[in-house]
Amino acid sequence: MIQLVKEKFDVTRLRFVLLGLLVGLMSGTVVSLFRYCIEIGLHYSRLVYRYLRIAPFVWWEWALLIGINLGLALIVARLLKREPYIAGSGIPQVEGQLAGELEMHWWSILWRKFIGGILALGPGLFLGREGPSIQLGASVGQGFASGFKLSGTDRRLLIASGAAAGLAAAFNAPIAGTLFVLEEIYHNFSPLVWLTALAGAIGSNFISLNVFGLVPVLHLSYSRSLPVSNYWHLILLGIVLGLFGYLYQRVLLVMPRWYHQLTHLPRPIQGIVPFLLVILVGYFSPNLLGGGNGLIVGFGQYVPPLFVLIAIFIIRFVFSMISYGSGLPGGIFLPILSLGAVIGAVYGVLMNQLGLLSHVYIMNLIIFSMAGYFAGIGKAPFTAILLVTEMVGNLTHLMPLAVISLTAYLVVDLLGGAPIYEALLKQMTMPKTVQQLHRPDHLEIPVFFGSPLNGKMVRDMPWPKEALLIGIRRGEQEVIPHGDTLIHEGDTLVLLTDTTQRPQVKQRIDALLATLEKKHQD
Repeated sequence: MIQLVKEKFDVTRLRFVLLGLLVGLMSGTVVSLFRYCIEIGLHYSRLVYRYLRIAPFVWWEWALLIGINLGLALIVARLLKREPYIAGSGIPQVEGQLAGELEMHWWSILWRKFIGGILALGPGLFLGREGPSIQLGASVGQGFASGFKLSGTDRRLLIASGAAAGLAAAFNAPIAGTLFVLEEIYHNFSPLVWLTALAGAIGSNFISLNVFGLVPVLHLSYSRSLPVSNYWHLILLGIVLGLFGYLYQRVLLVMPRWYHQLTHLPRPIQGIVPFLLVILVGYFSPNLLGGGNGLIVGFGQYVPPLFVLIAIFIIRFVFSMISYGSGLPGGIFLPILSLGAVIGAVYGVLMNQLGLLSHVYIMNLIIFSMAGYFAGIGKAPFTAILLVTEMVGNLTHLMPLAVISLTAYLVVDLLGGAPIYEALLKQMTMPKTVQQLHRPDHLEIPVFFGSPLNGKMVRDMPWPKEALLIGIRRGEQEVIPHGDTLIHEGDTLVLLTDTTQRPQVKQRIDALLATLEKKHQD
C-alpha cells in the first residue's frame, strides 16, 4: 500500500511537462520571431527583383544589390568562422549532441544561428527555416537545463523538448514535431521523453498560432479522394520519389567536396557562391525564391504545364544543392517538401496527358508526394505522414500517404541510402575521428554463424569511441554502413582505429560479444 501511494504522488513526469512547457513557450517566441524576420526579408527581396525587372537598367542599382549580397555573405562567413556548428540545418548537430558525440555552447549557437539564418534565408536562398528552428529550440532547451543546473538525461530531455518546439513553431505542427524528435533525433520512445517533447511542442505551437494564425502552413485541398482503383499510381510514384530521393542524398553528401574542388575557397566563405547566383534566380523568377512554401501553396490555384514543371524542378534541385552545399545556416526540410510537390505535379500532369489519370486528382498526388519524398530522404515515414497531414490541414488522406511513404522509403533503403541527417552527422564527425588517429590501422571482426551480432542494426551497437566502423565486407561486396544497416552472418566488419588503441578496441569488442552472447543464452 505504501508503495502504491509513492507511485501515485510521483511528480517526475509533471515536473518535466512543466519544464517542457517553459522551454516550448520560450522556443516558440524565438522561432516565431525568426520566422517573421525571414518572411519580411523574403517579401522585400521579391519586391526588389520585381522592380529591377520592370525598371530601366541602372548600373549602380545592380552594383548596390551585388554589394549588399556580398556583404551579407561575408557577415555570415564571420559568424560561421566563430561558430562552425551553426552551419547547415542544425539537425545533425542536435542529433550528435543528444547522442553525446558533440558538445556546443548554447548561447553562442542561439544568437549566431538566429542572425545567420535570417541573413541567409531572407535574400531568398533555397534553404528551409525548419532545421535552424530545431537547433534554435534545442539551444533554448540547453539554456534552460544550464539555468536549472540539470545534466545527463534531464539535460537531454530539455534539449529534445526544445527541438520538438522548434519544428512545431516553424510549421505549426506540434504532433509531427514531437514524432520527428522521437523517430529521427532522439531515437527513444520512453514516456518521459515523449511527454516532455510534446509539452514543448504544444507550448511553442501556442505562441506560433497567436502570431501567424490558425491557417495551416501549406493549406491545400482537393475535391475528391483518390479512388482505391488508382492506388497503383501511388506505388509507381513512390518508386519515382525513392529514386530521386536517393539521387538527392548522393548529391547533397558530395557537395562539400565539389565546393572544395571547384572554388578552392575556405569553407566559411563558400556562401558567396549562392549569394551571387540567387540574384539571377530572383531576377528571372522571383516567385521561386525561398524554401518553397509559396510555390507549394501556389499549386492550389494553378498547376503549370509539364515542361515548366520540369524546369522548376531542375532549378530548385540544382540551386538547393548549391545553397545547402555551401554550408550556410539553413535547412533542407522545406526544400525537400517543395521538390516532392513538384515531382508529384510532374507525374500527375504527365499521367493526365496520357489519359491515365483524371485532372481532378493531380492535387492529391502533389500532397502525397511531399510526404513520400521526405520519407525516402529522411527515412522517417511516420514523421512525413503526420507532418504533411498537419501542414496541409486534412485528415482524410492518411492511407495514400502511408502507401506512398512506405514505397519511397523501401526504394531508398534497397539502394543503400541512409537517413540524411544521420549521414550528415557522420560526415561532420568522421573527419574529427580520423584526425585523432596518429597511425591509422584496420581491425577486422568476422561475424560467424550464430554470432550475437547477426541481425543487429549498426546503430544498436555500443561501438568503442576509439574506433570507427568504416565498412562491411559481404562476400565480394563492400557495404558502406549506416545506422539502419543490418549485420549478417558471414560479414566481416572493418573498423578504423589507432595502432596504439588496437588491442584495447579488440578487447572491448570481445567483451561486447561475450555480453551479447550471455544475454542471448539467458
